[in-house]
Amino acid sequence: MQQTHSKHSMQEIAEVLKCSLHKVSYWMDQYNIERRSISEANYVKYNPNGDPFKIRTPKTMKEAQLFGMGLGLYWGEGTKASKNAVRLGNSDPALLREFMSFLTLMCGVNKGDMKFELQIFEDVNQAEVESLWLKALDINRKQMYKTRVTSTRGNGTYRKKNKNGVMAMYYGNTKLRNRLVDLLPM
Repeated sequence: MQQTHSKHSMQEIAEVLKCSLHKVSYWMDQYNIERRSISEANYVKYNPNGDPFKIRTPKTMKEAQLFGMGLGLYWGEGTKASKNAVRLGNSDPALLREFMSFLTLMCGVNKGDMKFELQIFEDVNQAEVESLWLKALDINRKQMYKTRVTSTRGNGTYRKKNKNGVMAMYYGNTKLRNRLVDLLPM
């Protein structure tokens, strides 16, 4: 019998062995070979070289500070309710840059894989604010979702303090999200 790679789908194994999918299923049952969930199978399919991240252990004091700051930012400002992404939103570009540094340097995330969504009030110049954030975060416009524009209601003070909106940063990876949540002292 030909050996197959463990990351192949049942259909791919059937094609390699030139047999039916049902036969592959039968033999997997006979040998108690667990099947991956559809989610796991898709993860392997879209990440054939393994996880697209690698959490590094800090080796210097500077790395330890960045690691601690990144976890602290995620704990305090991040959205843990999102089960499929690491998400953090804030109105301060410097804070988001630090979190991006944590993800790229300490977690090995590709900056180009991050997505962003800006939320602004309707009484600001959308093009100016978008340009400000693109420059401040050094990101590509293609990384941004459509800007959410919120209607102005009354003369609230938050609107005046937040003339540049709130930027949310997303990195869609359930495994990384779960690893970071596991590292939090909850």
